[in-house]
Amino acid sequence: MSGKLDGRVALVTGAARGIGRAVVRKLVSEGARVLANDLDGDALSALQADVTCEVFPGDITDPTFGDRAVRTCVDRLGGLDILVNNAGYVWNSRIANHTDEQWYAMIDVHATGPFRLLRAAGQYFRQIAQAGPSTHTRKVVNVSSISGLFGAPTQFSYSAAKSALVGMTRSLAKDWGRYDVTVNCVAFGFIETRLTQPYTGEVPEIAVGERKLKVGLDAAQVELMKEMIPLGRVGSPEDAAGAVYMFCAPESDYVSGEVLVAAGGLRV
Repeated sequence: MSGKLDGRVALVTGAARGIGRAVVRKLVSEGARVLANDLDGDALSALQADVTCEVFPGDITDPTFGDRAVRTCVDRLGGLDILVNNAGYVWNSRIANHTDEQWYAMIDVHATGPFRLLRAAGQYFRQIAQAGPSTHTRKVVNVSSISGLFGAPTQFSYSAAKSALVGMTRSLAKDWGRYDVTVNCVAFGFIETRLTQPYTGEVPEIAVGERKLKVGLDAAQVELMKEMIPLGRVGSPEDAAGAVYMFCAPESDYVSGEVLVAAGGLRV
């Protein structure tokens, strides 16, 4: 059965778990061929065992990553039609406890890394546009957060970096329209991932490179959050993937420079 993305090639960062994994599954289900990137090579192998896709292990904060990722996508899959900037993680605290290391880690993964990847993708988009009229509109979807729109006291640098993605989105929408490329952003609220896992007792940790970072929310806090969400529930990775897909589908070809809030009606 044909899908709406038949013949399209997508590059998705942060693709091995959570939202990124669900995005890969959604795009593949609609016919796209996908190059999935993640820092965790083992998790990428598990994704590839579950979904038909190409994989590209790598750290988005590596200064060479953007050029290598775009080149790999073009060489392996023949082009680049959809770019989803999803890679990231949280390292939370209030500004009084914020270190320089913490600040730069959040800026690097959520702003500088995407900037380099977008710069590399832009070179490809320009070359394709100069070669002649396009047969279809190409798509960029940047993943932000309601913290980037409204702020969060314990997510100081994360909020700043996610806000930067909104500025990049609106600037590139004005710049890349001439290449027939739309650039949009999805700002997520509370989505079920390992970063938001509920806990009672010991706080869970994740490994990001050499760092061990505490993540999750106290179970009682999760229940309070649910009461604040008008839809009355936490979003699933599949909910999140659906929001990203809206900007990848042909129906959104005349939508650019927009920020879609996918938070179950929550505004904080």
